[in-house]
Amino acid sequence: MRRRTFVGALSAGIGLPLVAARRRLVPPVPADLSYASATEAAGAIRAKQISSLELTQLAFERIDRFNPRLNALVNLLREPALARAREADAAWSRGTWWGPLHGVPVTVKESFGIAGTAATAGAPFLKNHVPAEDSVPVARLKQAGAVLIGNTNVPFMLGDWQSYNEIYGTSNNPWDPTRTPGGSSGGTAAALATGLGHLSIGSDIGGSIRVPAHFCGIYGHKPTVGVVPMRGHIPPLPGEQGTPIVSLPVGGPMARSAADLRMALEVLGGPDQPDAKAYRWTLPPARHRALRDFRIGVVLDDPSCPVSAEVKPVFDGLLAALRRSGASLTQGWPEGINPRADYHTYVYLLGTYFASQLPDSALDATRRAASRPDSSIGTIWNRAWTDPVKRVQQQTAARERARSLWSRWFQNHDVCLMPVAFVPAFPHDHSPDPTRRVLATPAGSRSYMDLMWWIAAATLSGLPATVAPLGLTSGGLPVGIQIVGPYLEDATPIAFAEALAREIGGFRPPPGF
Repeated sequence: MRRRTFVGALSAGIGLPLVAARRRLVPPVPADLSYASATEAAGAIRAKQISSLELTQLAFERIDRFNPRLNALVNLLREPALARAREADAAWSRGTWWGPLHGVPVTVKESFGIAGTAATAGAPFLKNHVPAEDSVPVARLKQAGAVLIGNTNVPFMLGDWQSYNEIYGTSNNPWDPTRTPGGSSGGTAAALATGLGHLSIGSDIGGSIRVPAHFCGIYGHKPTVGVVPMRGHIPPLPGEQGTPIVSLPVGGPMARSAADLRMALEVLGGPDQPDAKAYRWTLPPARHRALRDFRIGVVLDDPSCPVSAEVKPVFDGLLAALRRSGASLTQGWPEGINPRADYHTYVYLLGTYFASQLPDSALDATRRAASRPDSSIGTIWNRAWTDPVKRVQQQTAARERARSLWSRWFQNHDVCLMPVAFVPAFPHDHSPDPTRRVLATPAGSRSYMDLMWWIAAATLSGLPATVAPLGLTSGGLPVGIQIVGPYLEDATPIAFAEALAREIGGFRPPPGF
């Protein structure tokens, strides 16, 4: 692989290219560009240390070498990507810079439509679905100059914390191939963790960005609800597309650095048409930059979903680091928040989101199942699918109360730290009924569905949540932390993740990659 020397300036760390009308320092470029952040990769292209074509060829070399053991990418766009990379190089040779991702190889989750490429959400009945146009997030990546190299694996209709389906097979965790990389953005997380592309986008309604980021040791950001348009994403099903009313699902960036999350969110965020005719979205600045300046809430365990002994020592190390930094720490849930009640509200509203998919022929049986006296997830969903509108409105009001309580709490706090999941990545389990699956922990078996618990608070309230890597368990599996931030202030939890990396370190590649 050729490397270009850019007038010696970057090697001295003082390159000063112009970006738009402002002068910025080009970030230092790693010797191995495979693991460069998207920002670093764009800087290397801008500084003419490497061409987009060379960088894209490097990405495909790694895909050819490593993807067979991961099955992270499922549709490669080799020829279109190489052609796009050549166009990026030609444009820059003329002095035209497309944007912050000019010439940078990126991936997207398979559920986001790419014109001319299969988008199935892992469902066999959508095997032949090929969108005629890009989804909004994909179009925005292209507008920022990105080179799309392929899309990444998902579970059936994005409905699992693993990534496997009948069309594309199973994705593996690069830290231990006998384990899942998570879901539903699991292929995305595995690809980023192993240097297969420099940035990606995922989607999240039940932890689908956050859990894979935690399992694979990368960064992920669940934006404030409504910030990133979801038009062109599956679900909803093709033919039901439009600009959905803001509810629970979001799309957001996944990366190997917190700085990339912020850059990508600025690219992806903002209203879709026709809303853009009436208003604009601007990313508010982060409240703080230095770790010691953040007012931090901490909820790293709860009797309703205790964390496993595998991950607890990593959280203890986090607390020690925060105390060393001099940051202000407050233990416990915000005043007025009832986490168990909010969890049930979240589960209920998650059920209502999918209620339209219930066949009319199943209504009577579902009503009978809904009359059971227990509070299992299955029973809650049966009620959500069959309850009168009055009950649905009551649950929506409970959601708004929770959002109001969090908003009040964030007047005196900047972030709230909580687990992403109570366990690290677990072994593959493709048994057909997820509600009957169990997860092994040192203290005994736990319900698979407990994986919903720690992701519920941010999704219910529509709050932004950044996942940052903390370290490894004694068994060598990644552990991440969920950083929940104030409504619409997405830059604040991202900035906290940046500050945390300066204190304890950030992304590290898995062994053997």
